[in-house]
Amino acid sequence: MNKIKIAFFDIDGTLIDMNTKTISKRMLETLVRLKDKGMILCLATGRSPITLPDFGEVTFDAFLTFNGSYCYDSERTIFSSHIPAKDVKQLIQNATEIGRPVSVATKDRLAANGADQDLIDYYAKAKLKVEVSDDFEAVLQKDIYQVMTGCRESEYEHMMKDIRHAKITAWWDRAVDIIPDDGGKGKAIEKILEYYNLDQSEAIAFGDGNNDIEMIQSVGTGVAMANGSEQLKAVADDVCGNVAEDGIYYYCLEHELI
Repeated sequence: MNKIKIAFFDIDGTLIDMNTKTISKRMLETLVRLKDKGMILCLATGRSPITLPDFGEVTFDAFLTFNGSYCYDSERTIFSSHIPAKDVKQLIQNATEIGRPVSVATKDRLAANGADQDLIDYYAKAKLKVEVSDDFEAVLQKDIYQVMTGCRESEYEHMMKDIRHAKITAWWDRAVDIIPDDGGKGKAIEKILEYYNLDQSEAIAFGDGNNDIEMIQSVGTGVAMANGSEQLKAVADDVCGNVAEDGIYYYCLEHELI
């Protein structure tokens, strides 16, 4: 594994324990040691740029946010794709028909037209609160990179009725992220590897949710967390320990990455 030059990490359930909502000292140590060895470190998350956690002394090189719809480093935008305004309007209408409020995300703003328990609990997983906005309609005039709503699998069909250029990605069974149909962590990784002039075989990725499936399949070594979904584990090249037990640290140690 000495040929690996770039590592992609999901955040919630991968770097951060969803129960404690914190990153362990050993996981931070892992990131520091990878960086010291010259590894390019990338965050790959469904979160927006404004809700990324502070990892203290660890500086990531690139950021794949909104499940890959908006990717950037400290100098430039690497890839950007938003949901067409017509689809955003239709998604809100579809959600309203089944009694679901939605939250929309621009590059620098999260705004909701209401909140139900599923959406509130979804936000709480990232230690955030739903912002119900008086200027929601004005926010819709900006580029929308992601729509988030409480949604069960039985509601997916209605939610996506008449939607042309967007798709569902989900890592929890009570809510969804809806992103551009040309987005996704897989497409984003393709763009990042191209940007750094690296081959797929030189990349490793760690994830835990179904929204990480594309990511795991887009790198040479895709590693699922032991606490991850069964669907993800089925397509992963390997499985490491639980996030609560510093699985990534021990995996990197065992494979001489640190």
